[in-house]
Amino acid sequence: MTESKLSPFDFVKSINDTKKNLLVDNPDNDKYYNSYLINRSLSYFSDTILLANEMNRLHHISARLQNDFLINIVRKRKRFSKWNKASHTDAIQLIKEYYGYSNDKARQALSLLSDEQISVIKNKVYKGGREKSR
Repeated sequence: MTESKLSPFDFVKSINDTKKNLLVDNPDNDKYYNSYLINRSLSYFSDTILLANEMNRLHHISARLQNDFLINIVRKRKRFSKWNKASHTDAIQLIKEYYGYSNDKARQALSLLSDEQISVIKNKVYKGGREKSR
C-alpha cells in the first residue's frame, strides 16, 4: 500500500473544518506535521491567533500533542486567507545594488525613498539587455 504524503494544509483543514485527527490513523504522519506553517496559517484569524501563539510558545511539545490541542480547542469554521508575501523585492534589489546595503538597510531605505527616486536609481543601475515582459 502506498503512503500518501500529507501537506501542512491538510492538517489546517482538519483543525479548522473536518476535525478528523490525521495523526491517529497513521502514527507515521507525525513527520508531515509542520508546526510553523500550521501556526502561521492560524495566526491570520482573530479567533485562533492566541492559540497559534500558545503553540509557538510551547514549540518543544510533540506534534501529536500540538495537533490534539488545536483540533479540540479551535471551533469548527471555514477559514481562508491569502498569505502575506514580501513586496517591493525589485526595488529592494535595486537599492542593495546601488548603495551596497544589506536587506534590512535596503528595506529601511525603501520606506524613505519616493517613487521618482527609485526610478532614478533604476535608470542608473540599468545595464542594458532585454527587459522582462510582464
